[in-house]
Amino acid sequence: MNKTTALRTTLGLLITLVFLVVVDRTVGWQRLWTPWTALSPAAIALALGLLLVSYLLRALRLYDYFHGEMAGRLPLTLRLTLWHNLFNNLLPMRSGELSFPVLMSRYFGIDAIRSLPALLWFRLLDLHTLLFLAGIAALGLFKAPPWLLALWLAWLPLPWLVYRTGLWLAPRLHGDDHRWHTTLARALAHLPTTPRALWRSWGWTLINWLTKLAVFAWLLSRFAPLPAPAALLGAVGGELSSVLPIHGIAGFGTYEAGVVAGLALWSRDLSDHLGAAVNLHLFLLGATFLGGLLALALPRGHRYG
Repeated sequence: MNKTTALRTTLGLLITLVFLVVVDRTVGWQRLWTPWTALSPAAIALALGLLLVSYLLRALRLYDYFHGEMAGRLPLTLRLTLWHNLFNNLLPMRSGELSFPVLMSRYFGIDAIRSLPALLWFRLLDLHTLLFLAGIAALGLFKAPPWLLALWLAWLPLPWLVYRTGLWLAPRLHGDDHRWHTTLARALAHLPTTPRALWRSWGWTLINWLTKLAVFAWLLSRFAPLPAPAALLGAVGGELSSVLPIHGIAGFGTYEAGVVAGLALWSRDLSDHLGAAVNLHLFLLGATFLGGLLALALPRGHRYG
């Protein structure tokens, strides 16, 4: 372990310990359990089911993107997605992302020069969609005028601009003697090269996040008295915490900070907001482990259709 990794791991442990102390002093562990008693088992099961549906939608995005290699092997694609999600949520400092090229190579024989550009493309779409929905929620929360909403819609074409830039840049790098130019040209070749591929990956991303964030926003509104736009901002804040350079163990502390930061636009009731954030994170981790168990049950080598 090098010094940088050791320092980040130590900071992650420190963040987690400070988080546990703050929760104990401001919320109390007994108080965390109270909101769960107001939820029926059927409601919890429905929320879990919808979150698992969002994982399936994510798998379908990947399946559609690499349909040539994955055709007839959707269960294996879902298995890969669930493992990747498990590693991402549990391993420190987003190191779980490294599991994606490894799993793509192991399950489908797709090398990193193809899988990593796809992962970066998916992450761009994810970040773009999260920020767009956060903006819509903030505008709704503060009852912004219609012209401001129309201005925010200008954010929408960003993936299309990236797509067009890639198409413009790729032929200009082709045949260049510089090694990094050649590597970049190969990577660009594995980004969407047709409008159909662009819109389909974008569409899967939007449906996935609308499903996932709807579940999270609903849960937050059950864990604390929140209007729908504020709950959506809190859910987005938790997801955006993944871009931070340092994380607590399994995201503890940093995920909650992201949720509370989103909810702070509504009010600054730290006690209620922190309790809701912790419960949402516990739900997410529970679904993550459930997805990992489901991955174990999915077939590895069969092809269907």
